[in-house]
Amino acid sequence: MLLILEEGSPVMVDDAPGRPVPSDTGAKSEKWAERQVALRVLVYVFVTHLFAGFIWLLFYIGGHADQ
Repeated sequence: MLLILEEGSPVMVDDAPGRPVPSDTGAKSEKWAERQVALRVLVYVFVTHLFAGFIWLLFYIGGHADQ
C-alpha cells in the first residue's frame, strides 16, 4: 500500500503486519546457494572454453585458407 503524506512524499506501508517470516534460513538454503555458485562457475568455464575453441577454429581455418 502506498501512502501520500502531507508533504507529498510517498511512504510504503506493510499491508499484512502479521505475515509469517520464512523459516527456511538454515542449512538447506546455504547448500542450495553453494550449488548455485558451483553451477554458475561450471557454466562460465564451459562457455569460456567453447568461445576460446571457436576463436582457435577461426585462426586455424584462416591459417590454412588458400590465398
